[in-house]
Amino acid sequence: MLDTRTAPFALLILRVVLGLLFLAHAWLKIFVFTPAGTAGFFASVGVPGWLAYIVIIWEVLGAVALILGVWPRLVAIAMIPVLLGAIATVHWAAGFFFDSQYGGWEYPAFWIIALIVLALGGDGAKALKPTPKLG
Repeated sequence: MLDTRTAPFALLILRVVLGLLFLAHAWLKIFVFTPAGTAGFFASVGVPGWLAYIVIIWEVLGAVALILGVWPRLVAIAMIPVLLGAIATVHWAAGFFFDSQYGGWEYPAFWIIALIVLALGGDGAKALKPTPKLG
C-alpha cells in the first residue's frame, strides 16, 4: 500500500538527487573535461562534437528544473534520451557492469529507471511548477 503522506517526499528526494547527479555530470563536462574536451571525446566515439554542447546545456537545464520542481514529470522523460545516447555510444560496448574504464550500461540504465519512476510517481513535494495534467 502506498503511503500517501510520505510518497510526495520520497519523490522529492528522488527528484532532487537526480537533478544533483545531472548537475554533477554537467559540471564535470564543463570544468574538468572542458566543453571542447567533451566535444573531442564525443567525436572520438563517432558522435558529432557539437552535440556535446547540446548535452551539457540539456543536463544543466534539466538538472535545475528537476531540483526546483519545474514540470518534473516531463523533464524526467526529456532527460532519458541523454542516457540512451550514452548507453548506445559508450557504455553498451563495455558490457553490463559499471566496472571498466568506460563503465557498463548498468548505471545509466538505473538512472533511466529512476527517471521513469519519477515520471510515473508524480512531481513530488515542493514542486515550484507542477507538471500540467495531460488529457
